[in-house]
Amino acid sequence: MFIELLRKRRSVRQFQDKAIEQDKVDLLIEAMLRAPSSRSLYPWEFIVVQDKNTIEALAKAKVHGSAFMKNASLAIAVCADPDKCDVWVEDCSIATLLLHLEATDLGLGSCWVQIRLREHDNQRSAEAYVAETLGLKEGMVVEAVVAIGYPEKESNGHPDSSLLKDRVSFERYGNRG
Repeated sequence: MFIELLRKRRSVRQFQDKAIEQDKVDLLIEAMLRAPSSRSLYPWEFIVVQDKNTIEALAKAKVHGSAFMKNASLAIAVCADPDKCDVWVEDCSIATLLLHLEATDLGLGSCWVQIRLREHDNQRSAEAYVAETLGLKEGMVVEAVVAIGYPEKESNGHPDSSLLKDRVSFERYGNRG
């Protein structure tokens, strides 16, 4: 059942030094490309990175929170052309979530590295750094980079007790049922 996949998924930041098979990379790409898009405008673009030097460069994208990516076997930058669609953030987010779920289904670990609205250093944004590193064309934006690999250790999903059930209302706000 799909809910079992959701129960299993969690962010992974420690990876084995093991390449991901091409058939799995192909399935990850297919999952992203099957994402729904507002008005079928598909503003997203994906850059699939397996080169270790480039992944190490991407691991330096942010002041905090991206260094772990250097040990990933695969990094996928989720980018967009904002001129194509006013809700590119939402469209990219949906595609990225499908990427995470497919990774989990394939026995891989993944972690979202937020790039949009984050700093690389005092002089430039993480987005500008990633755009330069990956040679994006003028006007393209970067939402995130997803680090993917075989998990260093098996982890359980988050327990049911961690769910924020008090954030659910029924029929009207505040009616907790």
